[in-house]
Amino acid sequence: MKELFSHLTFLYGEHAAARPLERIQNLLDGYRARIQLRDGGLSERDSVLITYGDQVRSPNEKPLQTLKKFCDEYLTGVVSGIHLLPFYPWTSDDGFSVVDYRRIDPAFGDWDDVSAMRNFRLMFDGVINHISSQSEWFQKFLQDDSHYKDYFITVEGEPDLSQVVRPRTLPLLTTFQTASGEKKVWTTFSADQIDLNFKNPEVLLEILEVLLLYAERGADFIRLDAIAYLWKEIDTPCIHLPQTHAVIRFLRAALNEVAPHVHFITETNVPHTDNISYFGNGHNEAQLVYNFALPPLTLHTFHTGDARILSDWARTLTLPSDKTTFFNFLASHDGIGLNPARGILSDADIASLVNKTIEHGGLISYKHNADGTQSPYEMNINYFDALSPPLTLALSQRERGLPSPLGGRAGESAPKGYEGESLDLQVNRFVAAQAIMLTLVGVPGIYFHSLFGSRGWIEGVKQTGRNRTINREKLQFEKLQQELADENSLRYKVFTRYCQLLKARSNTSAFHPHGQQNILDLHPSIFAIERISPDGKSRALCLHNVSAKRIAFKTDQERATDLFTGQVIQVSNITLEPYQVLWLKPT
Repeated sequence: MKELFSHLTFLYGEHAAARPLERIQNLLDGYRARIQLRDGGLSERDSVLITYGDQVRSPNEKPLQTLKKFCDEYLTGVVSGIHLLPFYPWTSDDGFSVVDYRRIDPAFGDWDDVSAMRNFRLMFDGVINHISSQSEWFQKFLQDDSHYKDYFITVEGEPDLSQVVRPRTLPLLTTFQTASGEKKVWTTFSADQIDLNFKNPEVLLEILEVLLLYAERGADFIRLDAIAYLWKEIDTPCIHLPQTHAVIRFLRAALNEVAPHVHFITETNVPHTDNISYFGNGHNEAQLVYNFALPPLTLHTFHTGDARILSDWARTLTLPSDKTTFFNFLASHDGIGLNPARGILSDADIASLVNKTIEHGGLISYKHNADGTQSPYEMNINYFDALSPPLTLALSQRERGLPSPLGGRAGESAPKGYEGESLDLQVNRFVAAQAIMLTLVGVPGIYFHSLFGSRGWIEGVKQTGRNRTINREKLQFEKLQQELADENSLRYKVFTRYCQLLKARSNTSAFHPHGQQNILDLHPSIFAIERISPDGKSRALCLHNVSAKRIAFKTDQERATDLFTGQVIQVSNITLEPYQVLWLKPT
């Protein structure tokens, strides 16, 4: 309790920190008997599927039950974990405006359906920066209930809020009518997502109990959504504040008392240096952080056919301890964030990424800057389409009444360079990008639509009016089964290749999340990485051609075993075909 008291003192002062200590102890003691302790260790066998609870649907069946059936059939032995995106009752933002943290959306299923999936390691979302305007907490606030009057942040007068970092272009404050009159309430993300007031210790204790419940219900990982914005102080940017880090340390210390196997993973779509600050000292904050710079840097690499910027950045990836690692990903339910690439890519490179996204049928989301301007914040596009011109590009542009971004009017032929590109070449390029992600030190996070080769869903954007919907299409179980049984289908080709990568990774201890990595300079168009197991006994040399050209180069190895085929091959002089991936075990 000494450590917990220290964090509370930093947040609230010594006198206020002493009052809740007995309640916290009783809370921890109560959950200690109910939480099943498990092995929390990570290994090369760990990879996590990112999916909505209703991602796969079947008539007359609860979506969570359908998802379990699908994962059991196709993903057993392929991935070790499943990140179930918010499955709580919600009112907006596809689940991230939570009505009740403690319940399952009845349209998805119930807690028993979640428990049935514990043959996989589960990740739950802690959406603790904000809660739905329709939640009981906020509705009681509107009624001037004394217990909830300080659960939310109200602002009086007209203070200068120009320093506040904004992730969206929506208003920062929203006016609500309460029993005692109008109040301006802090709403970082939308008028339906009301920021919680962690200056009130009652809010911190309420959230602690929620996270303990998740540990009891089987969470091995808890993703702290939008955590960077947690603490607000007027006359500051209200992002990455010391109090935010103190809240994470408090929650980590509390979970360590009764559920030390649970990993915190912080979701902070910000520049890389700020992102990795959430490791703390390597022992007291998140065990994993999202590697947000990786998606835009990998995309830039394949657009240019040049791996040098990606390689230089990858050399900087150091960890503060062997208790921490990266959560590597290329795609998620959100778009591809641009902020993490700023300072690594030039403004011209970022502008090129934005233009390429539009050319490939994607959309761009913008954020407010302190000077009143707007800048691109996120590229909304399926990662396959970001790498390959989408099959439905001309049609989608025509439907939107826009000129074709490929030149001329929608429906006209594509310019030279996009013609004649085979599906197999597009798959090779996509798989090469995914392979790079799988080789970097950390735990891979694989979005459902990447694992199964989905394309962009522009029809969904038209239905919802939200750019992010382009990568959030829900699939029918039987149709997906049919596509995965068709050897000529895109889904079959991508999933089969992805399984090959994951199998090779899980069978090679050099890919351990706490191992080492060396980035090698072999050729500008080759991303080359050597992975080494923590004990130094296993090594893997991973070579990725990021260009559409055949590349010949030399290595300092003579012979090696191909991790995909098991064959011993000569590797001192190598030629890689366009977008070829070669993973080797030196002999």
